[in-house]
Amino acid sequence: MANHVSSLKRARQTVTRTEVNRANRSRVRSALRAMREALTSGDVKAAQAQYRSTASALDRAVQKSVLHQNTASRYKSRLNARLKALATA
Repeated sequence: MANHVSSLKRARQTVTRTEVNRANRSRVRSALRAMREALTSGDVKAAQAQYRSTASALDRAVQKSVLHQNTASRYKSRLNARLKALATA
């Protein structure tokens, strides 16, 4: 356990940041899961609405440094490709 005042403070900050990062990561994973379920359901309108909220959650995760920009772009690109395939089918 930390002994110095500064290291005690850093330990407290680590706990807080871990909780925030876990919540942000969970929010992204839930959005991705909901998007995949919307795609498999076959409802184009619902999938398009879910894509907008999922892309927003991914962008927010990038701002919070939970995801790398390229990772979020890759997710959005693949989801958008599946959405377009569903819309044209």
